[in-house]
Amino acid sequence: MSIEQWWKLLDADMRRWLVRNPGCAVLPRTVVNAINRVSPGGGLLSADAHGECSLSPRDREFIRGQAHTSDVTGA
Repeated sequence: MSIEQWWKLLDADMRRWLVRNPGCAVLPRTVVNAINRVSPGGGLLSADAHGECSLSPRDREFIRGQAHTSDVTGA
């Protein structure tokens, strides 16, 4: 499932973290857990043995786009 499909489910703090770290190719366990907590059914992202999740190039491009077009980074 693409990040574009679940972006609006994330709270402002999680979106802010993602746009402040647009080059992150692997999401840390704490971020994966936070995303899965807000997802319907609790499992948007599948994690590896370390609890991390790799983002696709398309997802990273989407996050970079959000960083340039959004005020989610706030003051």
